[in-house]
Amino acid sequence: MRLINQFLGNDVTILISGGVVYNGMLIDIGSELLVIFNGEDYIYIPFQHIQNISLNLDPDEEIEKPENTPFEGSEEISLRKILNSAKGTFVEIHVVKNRAIHGYITSILNDYFVFYSPVFKTMFISLNHLKALIPYNPNQIPYALNEQRLPVKPTQITLARSFEEQLKKWVGKIVVFDLGESASKIGKFEQIEDKMIELVTARDKSKILNLRHIKTVHFPIE
Repeated sequence: MRLINQFLGNDVTILISGGVVYNGMLIDIGSELLVIFNGEDYIYIPFQHIQNISLNLDPDEEIEKPENTPFEGSEEISLRKILNSAKGTFVEIHVVKNRAIHGYITSILNDYFVFYSPVFKTMFISLNHLKALIPYNPNQIPYALNEQRLPVKPTQITLARSFEEQLKKWVGKIVVFDLGESASKIGKFEQIEDKMIELVTARDKSKILNLRHIKTVHFPIE
């Protein structure tokens, strides 16, 4: 990480997959991700989605280096360590282009994690497609809900170790892939075989989707 280390402590601009840009002070670098601070939020960004990093020579405001990060630890940060530290706390995550999802992580499996959102309810999210994680400030709750309306509790769903095996449990159900970014990603989950998914849309048309490119899954009727 020598090339990136030269930016440590400086304001940077980061372009990630989907054309999303983040600005902030680079404050930590791990084996799989880096952390920037924009003066208000800490943003954890996995390397695999970073397209380029450059110094921000004209920041909107001067950012003071924070004393601590939300998930402070003596060991080098990694994606799984950060996800485990974030479990049960309110966070904002970016997975599908520039659309944010708000809620909390309930479980972390081999290649996916389970996320609870007050809008989308229980979601299954591919670890490979997590683009950014932003912890909430202490005592802040999504949509200003109270703890009675949005309690942090573990999921009651029986979970498989892999994303593919988990999805197989929902064959025959109405499913929404990737937050329903297109009509071809909403329909009845007909079958899955060799990482290819058959989906029947509202107009009874069969679509074949590649599981490797599926980012999020939720079921409007559980």
